[in-house]
Amino acid sequence: MPGGKTVAMTFRVTPAFKRLLERAAEKEQRSNTNMLEKLLRDYCEANKLVDVEQGPSPKLSPESAN
Repeated sequence: MPGGKTVAMTFRVTPAFKRLLERAAEKEQRSNTNMLEKLLRDYCEANKLVDVEQGPSPKLSPESAN
């Protein structure tokens, strides 16, 4: 998370979800948290979702496509 404060989140998942997350994170040499952030960021970029408080990411702006 570049340059911003972080907040704690707590949620429950199935043991299978946790195992898959751990395997994916290990394969990518990431922490579980970083893997979830990457997966969500990739999903949001693919679906053109933006953070209303932060605006579109640089990858989504039309100017950066040139």
